[in-house]
Amino acid sequence: MESVALVAPVTALEFAGDVLLAGTGPEVVAFRLSGGGPAAAAAGRRSVLREASVQGLRAEPGTGGGAVVRVAAFGGRWLAVLAVRRGGPGGGARLAACGGGAARELGARVWEARWAAGGRLALALGGGAVALYEWRGGGRWLRRASCGGAGALRCAALAGTGWARLALAAGTAAGAVVVWRAAAAAAPRRRLRGHRGAVLALCYAAPRGLLASASEDRSVRLWAVGELGGGDGDGGGDGDGSCLLVCYGHGARVAAVALRGPRPVSAGEDGACLEWDGGGGGVRRARRGHRGALRALALRPAGGCLATGGDDGGVRLWRSRRAAPDAEALGAPERPRAVLLAGPRRVLALGEAGGLAAYEAAAAGRWVPVLPPAAGGPRGVLAAASLPGGDEALCALAGGDGRLLLFALSRPGAAAALRLFEGAVRGLGWAPRPGLPPGAAALLASGPDGEMLWLDVTHRPGQAPWVRLMGRYLLPPCKQRWHTCAAFLPQGGLLVCGDRRGSLLLFPCSSSPGWAAESNGITDGGTDPGGEDSGSELEPSCLSHKGTLPLEVPLSVLFGLHGKTGVTSVTCHRGYIYSTGRDGCYRQLRLQGQQLEVLRKHRPCKGLQWIEELRFTPDGDLLVLGFHADNFVVWSSRTGENLHCIPCGGGHRSWSYCSSPSAEAFAFIKCGDVMLYHCEAEPCEQQVLLASLHGREIACVRRLGAVEVPGHATLNVFVTGSEDTTACVLVLSEHSRAAVPLARLSDHISSVRALALAGPAGPGDEGFGDEGLSALLFSAGGRAQIECYRLLCARDPASESAVACQVVHVASHRLDEHWERKKNRHKLVKMDPETRYMSLSVVPGTGTEQLLTPWKFLAAACSDGSVRVFGLLEAARKLVLVAESFHHQRCVLKVEAFLHTQAGGERRHLLCSAATDGSVAFWDITSPIVDAADALHRAEGEMQPLALGTPLLSVMAHSCGVNSLHVRETPEGQYLVASGSDDGSIHICLLEVTLGGGEAAAATCLRVLERVARPCAHAAHVTGIRVLRPDLLLSASVDQRLTLWRRGPGGLDALSTTFFHVPDLAELDCWEVAEAGGELRYCCVLCGRGLEMLHGMAPPEPAPPEAPQ
Repeated sequence: MESVALVAPVTALEFAGDVLLAGTGPEVVAFRLSGGGPAAAAAGRRSVLREASVQGLRAEPGTGGGAVVRVAAFGGRWLAVLAVRRGGPGGGARLAACGGGAARELGARVWEARWAAGGRLALALGGGAVALYEWRGGGRWLRRASCGGAGALRCAALAGTGWARLALAAGTAAGAVVVWRAAAAAAPRRRLRGHRGAVLALCYAAPRGLLASASEDRSVRLWAVGELGGGDGDGGGDGDGSCLLVCYGHGARVAAVALRGPRPVSAGEDGACLEWDGGGGGVRRARRGHRGALRALALRPAGGCLATGGDDGGVRLWRSRRAAPDAEALGAPERPRAVLLAGPRRVLALGEAGGLAAYEAAAAGRWVPVLPPAAGGPRGVLAAASLPGGDEALCALAGGDGRLLLFALSRPGAAAALRLFEGAVRGLGWAPRPGLPPGAAALLASGPDGEMLWLDVTHRPGQAPWVRLMGRYLLPPCKQRWHTCAAFLPQGGLLVCGDRRGSLLLFPCSSSPGWAAESNGITDGGTDPGGEDSGSELEPSCLSHKGTLPLEVPLSVLFGLHGKTGVTSVTCHRGYIYSTGRDGCYRQLRLQGQQLEVLRKHRPCKGLQWIEELRFTPDGDLLVLGFHADNFVVWSSRTGENLHCIPCGGGHRSWSYCSSPSAEAFAFIKCGDVMLYHCEAEPCEQQVLLASLHGREIACVRRLGAVEVPGHATLNVFVTGSEDTTACVLVLSEHSRAAVPLARLSDHISSVRALALAGPAGPGDEGFGDEGLSALLFSAGGRAQIECYRLLCARDPASESAVACQVVHVASHRLDEHWERKKNRHKLVKMDPETRYMSLSVVPGTGTEQLLTPWKFLAAACSDGSVRVFGLLEAARKLVLVAESFHHQRCVLKVEAFLHTQAGGERRHLLCSAATDGSVAFWDITSPIVDAADALHRAEGEMQPLALGTPLLSVMAHSCGVNSLHVRETPEGQYLVASGSDDGSIHICLLEVTLGGGEAAAATCLRVLERVARPCAHAAHVTGIRVLRPDLLLSASVDQRLTLWRRGPGGLDALSTTFFHVPDLAELDCWEVAEAGGELRYCCVLCGRGLEMLHGMAPPEPAPPEAPQ
């Protein structure tokens, strides 16, 4: 079989002129930095090393400006030389092999390579050897020397260009850095001690005579070593070997280090890239964004940018950025109650007494009074809406007596004064409303007893704003009964708002006005808004006119959706509704008829306790505004980093954020003063060249199907689950050989170990249309947690991936949560919270005439020794435990459900389970499923779990744990059950299913017709197995071998073996593709520490045996 796509950890990075090279698995990917991007990477991808990952890339110095740059790539015992040529497809870089075109196996591990005089290569080899190698022609050794007293090496750095001055610095497992000269390698010239763990990376800067070392003790050290290859004495060069700097700041091992002038830059397994201060060893700049450990780091000699790569398979380019400024105190004229930004450099402050003042930072930089204290009163509420053009804003100021002032900020004297309520105005805010003319905005105000008013306000230059009362609404009863945010839906006629109780409400709204206020009582030169005589006779009152409009009640209520702390914002984007709250989550909703339906709950990042707002950028990024501890942060969903982090003391104080193309500003109140943070806009610091997939090992993978997009090759959609507690829906393209994530599912609190799909897998299946795919996804893992989603994938040619994915969260289940609801639970043994689901399988055929039920059933293998069956009712969003058995009495590793149909149409639901003792058990679960469906129908979705009974048959297939299991029906109606074990063996048994006759409920009988075992089929655990045809079997192992077997009368015969590049293989999934010529192609995807897709043509079926003469 042949590899067609690979996602692997990025283990090497190197700049070659204006091209960035990344080593991912055995491949090298090229990115053109001047005008290129991810599109150029597909044209610049080449498989370089055969059976090793690229651990290092070294560009030949002095050729960065040329049309061709030679690069040495090495990893394991392999070495290859590439030529990077400009002008590849799509304007990217083209990679070509040099020196014969094939990678060479050198017989010893290559720790480091350096270009020497004459275009040769100096190599640091395993065992402490240093050599000069001529790679051209057939390849030959020119010089070689063994360094005495080397010990176990972990990394190396080379210095010098000729053999006489060639020096080797090596990091050892004992924590020392040892230096040799190649010309006198019998004994080391110097030992640098200080690290308390193995030294994992070295970087030498010859012009400054500095050597940086990184260790698994989480430290970075800087040494003064002078010229490593110069001098004859022990000191050598100008350095005395003293330690200049010790840097602690990483939370895990430090995997890579580089030098930017005298300052070290390091990348660690905590996912952080830290730039250190050369003076005191503190962190000068921290860069975070990767989802997992960092493995590679490269600095660009010119331009000041750096690149990082790691276990998540992502590559990111970081450009230099100015340091964030500190917030400045503005010195408010009176103690501020609320602060509001009316532009990046204009701050409004509402005082405790009710006065309003403005600060123009771009002008004189001083406070200017806008309204006197009597205008707002002691419990004032302030809101502002920017008008088109950006220089003008409509302001609303409400007081504790129910009055409302509306005015343009440029002319506060021309104000409209209204009397809204008998009591205080508790909630005030502007809401975006589609269809309003320029200069108009919608205002919502909440008063006592949960009444909310909708006002349309129109700006009139030189005059007071014109106000029209449009609607009245009644909020549900609760303790804190006022609205906090609102938005008019683009569909028209509907208003969605959030309240202080955390509920989301949907109201009808009509464009027919009930009452208009001509605000002619207050103009320039008229009555002062704050004057003593500006009473009710000059203020148009809504109190006497509100009766003309009906008091609308909600059409849909999601009570307490965001908890008791309140909803903070409501946003509409691309037909969906997004709400945020102080519970640290944002939710995606849609409108079904006139009801709000929650699709998903998102928790953007750890530690974000308060989400205030979502902002969708034109380039497709989602910015999350919120509070992390006492810092205000702007978090980018695309890059996974904080764009801004401002210490402000927390969000409980008044604050305001404003973003514009030219600048970003944040104003807040601290220590009784108004503080302003202002930052000029600049290009994004981080550019994602390869998207991140998972931060840790991928534990499971399932193929959802293929989507056909005009102008693109067939796009395969997969779902992966990982140890990083997330599941990911992604597109893997054979053309670009790269993966693009479509959606991330982050509802699990522990690792995701198992996936199962209920739905279509390709064209022709029910639910598969011309537009895309629809399927149910079950994910399960640690903490006995199962989540269920509905996936909707459709083509979207405008997006980067050409596929759009919508995820709807259907239901979830946790054993310990349901235990808390049980009666008499004090008499029961509590479910073990450490129970893990090891495998899932959807029970097929539950919607038949014999078992006509809307419930779908799911079988799960559990680490506590049980086999459990769950029932899902999608319409009611219920996932219920219906049956279980503890027959195995040990960890159950795999389950597989299959359907048997008799000639007369009678069906049996069968289940196969395998445990750590090597046994495989077969169950008939038809009766428990029928009984469970009936009980669920009577009890409306609640029931006590039933017993699965005893297995029909148990087979001791292996001597230890069964790590892979697959069942396939043969054309004769029999079943092939294939399994792979920890001991590397493969077992196949052929089963026949029969039903006892003459009984009302015929008993199911299983009979083993044939058993085939292949001991030592692989050198390690067999973690993936699939029966492709009755005579064809595919197996994959941790030994990184994918083997195709022929099943014949004499047993299993190996047809072919393919080396794949995914270490620690966890699972295998296979499917068939029919070619245009009628030929059949088998495809498979492998997951572990990476993801790889392979395919191969199906071998011909064996000829039937000749009949005896």
